[in-house]
Amino acid sequence: MSRYDRWNAILELVAQEGRVSVEEASQALGVSTATIRRDFDQLAQQQMLMRTRGGAVAQSVSYDLPLRYKTARHAGEKQRIAAAAAELVTPGAVVGLNGGTTTSELARTLATLSTLESGFTIVTNALNIAAELTVRQHVKIVVTGGVARQQSYELIGPLATGVLEQVTLDVAFLGVDALDVELGASAHHEGEASVNHLLISRAAHVVVVADSSKIGKRAFSRICPIGQIDTLVTDAQLADSLAGELTEAGVKVIRA
Repeated sequence: MSRYDRWNAILELVAQEGRVSVEEASQALGVSTATIRRDFDQLAQQQMLMRTRGGAVAQSVSYDLPLRYKTARHAGEKQRIAAAAAELVTPGAVVGLNGGTTTSELARTLATLSTLESGFTIVTNALNIAAELTVRQHVKIVVTGGVARQQSYELIGPLATGVLEQVTLDVAFLGVDALDVELGASAHHEGEASVNHLLISRAAHVVVVADSSKIGKRAFSRICPIGQIDTLVTDAQLADSLAGELTEAGVKVIRA
């Protein structure tokens, strides 16, 4: 288990229990108590949890790891999802992308597709996507305004509204923290959810890109109801029952 996977597992334990001791985390993760103490200290420094005598308690309601710590999670699935989602983009299209590891992988895939060498446009509120693709001469980058959020590199807040209200997107790819038939798409952070909602409202076609671990789950802040989502691109591990519920709700499900 990598350090980033271990940190995510620790945060999930804290989210579930509210309080976790060093010994409990050590036993659950199969690592030494010395390793857990170091992990607790480092997560506390980043204000992801609060250290206590002999353990840790929850620091926030989101339990949202910074983006740089999420890249190793479900990496293979995200690459397959990105490849399948990229097939939905045609040359010259205007593509919306929010932040996240799956949408970042999709952006890299789009930038290297030979079928799109004639050019296309990306509208994004993700600083990392914009920075990485700026060097691609065939990709026009439009970045929203806003205040940068460290966890996701996404620009949030009312400054994003001015740009998004003036553009029209052929397709918007939405990375989410959770997707549930009753609640719809949701995010841990309300600021991200608000900008993401505005982003997809400008699109003719809305595609959620998310690995199966996020399907059937709920996060803190709603992005949009299920009726505003046209397609879900996920991995082959999605349960048939969940796929069936989404299909009945009018969402086309693509399992990569």
